[in-house]
Amino acid sequence: MAKKIAITGKSGSGKTTLTKAFLQVLREKFPEKSILLFDNDLSGELGHTFGLDIRNTIYGIRSGKHEYKTGIPQQMTKQEYVEWALEDIVVSIDDNTDIIVSWLTGSKDCRCPITGQLNDALLKLIERYDFVIFDCEFDLKYLIQLVDTNIDQTLIVTNPTAESVNLAKRIAEYSAKYAAGGQLSIVINKVGNQDLSEIYEQAKESDVDVIGSIPLTEELVNGSLDRASNTVFEAVKQLYFRLNLPQENF
Repeated sequence: MAKKIAITGKSGSGKTTLTKAFLQVLREKFPEKSILLFDNDLSGELGHTFGLDIRNTIYGIRSGKHEYKTGIPQQMTKQEYVEWALEDIVVSIDDNTDIIVSWLTGSKDCRCPITGQLNDALLKLIERYDFVIFDCEFDLKYLIQLVDTNIDQTLIVTNPTAESVNLAKRIAEYSAKYAAGGQLSIVINKVGNQDLSEIYEQAKESDVDVIGSIPLTEELVNGSLDRASNTVFEAVKQLYFRLNLPQENF
């Protein structure tokens, strides 16, 4: 069964940077395990950090606008077609890592058949991997509208300001029912030399633990295009042991 990590937060909080750091940590801890990066953020930025311009999305399948790389096999059921179409848009990053991009999603209230077909096909796809990292759009609701799956670890990325932590508390409230059974925690990103005691006290009011902090780095200040930072990687590696994720090979 796949271990699933969701990275949530407002745009610009550093979700994509943390997603890449988690990928680096998992590659180091479990080099033989398979990983799926699931870009659920409307910006579609994650692929760009790997130098990829991914135009084929899950929304393209839903809307019927996707241009397939190969001819469509004949005599498939609609469910088989959706499963095949998803395979067509998965992009390989390396031998053990793939990426898929969602872009727009439909509402769970939509009764059109494609909503259920995509959900079922995505559940099947996800479970083929050992780890799935979701780079989310704001909170978990937008992700669950697309694929109703259990999340083992949800991290809300916030900046070290009172305004950002208040927003993180709201994200926690919105996401709590979708994170049922999993671990929901706050990560404070881009931390400089300031005293965080008031920020930590403010976060406690949401009954969500602050599980760690990430220092502000030169790479983040300069807006590194590949969103790679050894400092962020080391910080994520240090907080990993506190997460609801495998600590040893499985």
